[in-house]
Amino acid sequence: MTTLADLGPLAQLRAGRLPRRLTQLFVGLWLYGVSLGLMVRGNDGVAPWDVLHLGIVKHTGLDLGTVLVVMSFVVLLLWIPLREKPGIGTIANALLIGPSTDVTLALVHRPDGQVARVPLMLAGIALCALATAMYIGAQFGRGPRDGLMTGLVRHTGLSIRLIRTALEISVVLVGLLLGGPLGVGTVVFALVIGPLTQRWLPAWIVRLDAPTPRTTTVAPEPAVTATMTADC
Repeated sequence: MTTLADLGPLAQLRAGRLPRRLTQLFVGLWLYGVSLGLMVRGNDGVAPWDVLHLGIVKHTGLDLGTVLVVMSFVVLLLWIPLREKPGIGTIANALLIGPSTDVTLALVHRPDGQVARVPLMLAGIALCALATAMYIGAQFGRGPRDGLMTGLVRHTGLSIRLIRTALEISVVLVGLLLGGPLGVGTVVFALVIGPLTQRWLPAWIVRLDAPTPRTTTVAPEPAVTATMTADC
């Protein structure tokens, strides 16, 4: 059984092993952006939040990376009434994933054939789960969208599964209204991202130098699996 510490920004810095944790955080977040770019180029559906992001892209003319950054900070504004406290990883998530996605989109072009696009989409989903395990395991806090989910859970008393499902259905519906893409990849992402992240997370959790009183247990149970989702 492995635990994740629930720490504020200063405590995150004082928890030790900074070279390993910071490297893992930034590499994980960069790979996260790469995974989003691969799913977009796969052209068979994207993560639920990216249905919304790509819908906004259609109406604003902004690139996807810029929309990712702007929406991250919009979501962070919703943390204020929920009294959620961002960590170092929260801000890094908001700033780094967008540029990484844009770099990937510039380097990787959409294949012409469906046979080539499906592996690209599946590789993006698998990489997203690995990247999520890496940045969560660095113990620098939640991403903006996951923090919105946990804040709503805390204030409503409803289950994580219910809140997460409601949020993702909402962003998909708004994204579809804006013209965002919905495909088989969106369904595959929703089904496998939790189990894959849960499977890989224990191997990437960095043990901190000193024990802390508040922790989150990582165990192979469905209810916990829902908490360890990608911040897409």
